[in-house]
Amino acid sequence: MRAASVGSIALAVFSLAVPGALTAQSNTMSFFITSAGPGDGADLGGLQGADDHCAFLAYQAGAGDLTWRAYLSAVAKDGSPAVNARDRIGSGPWFNYAGVMVARDATDLHSENANLTKETILTEKGSMVNGRGDSPNMHDILTGSTLDGTVAAGMDDTTCDNWTSSGEGSALVGHHDRQGGGQNPTSWNSAHGSRGCGQADLQGTGGNGYFYCFATDGASAGSAFRDE
Repeated sequence: MRAASVGSIALAVFSLAVPGALTAQSNTMSFFITSAGPGDGADLGGLQGADDHCAFLAYQAGAGDLTWRAYLSAVAKDGSPAVNARDRIGSGPWFNYAGVMVARDATDLHSENANLTKETILTEKGSMVNGRGDSPNMHDILTGSTLDGTVAAGMDDTTCDNWTSSGEGSALVGHHDRQGGGQNPTSWNSAHGSRGCGQADLQGTGGNGYFYCFATDGASAGSAFRDE
């Protein structure tokens, strides 16, 4: 009860401090690509740090009433089991900032039917992210996942040491614009491995440390908030 009260008070204070900043819209945003990473390459503070970043950005956009999870996989390590990105994000459906449904459920999300393009994969602010052909290109999105949303097995580092490394290692990335080079160039979640885990490494190969965020609650038409 105390945590819930603190959160409610914080939201109320924010609303009063920024009058008119949050406006109800017709659909609830339950999916976005981060408009900024934490800034330390693929060191996101682990899965928890990545989740916290999703929640922070969503809160700033007025969607802090949902439970947010980063679409990231993690390998089994130090007694902790492996984690699959697809198992972290709830059951859907998921809508972008514009109220467009990008996927009905996890099966739809990982199929050719998913409505995932540069135009539909929007940030929490409703903006498109640079892709191939833009300057700078930032289409490499951190996932650590295979095409079906599971952690890669029997490979070298694919998660930048479970999202705690900003130096050595590598992470599987997808292409939010679903184009460009790599083993699976049209995959939004598993195109190729990164050159390294540092911010400069990610930027040098067409990334910027961005990742996907999903609301585990899914969403239903009727109660979203957006920055105006």
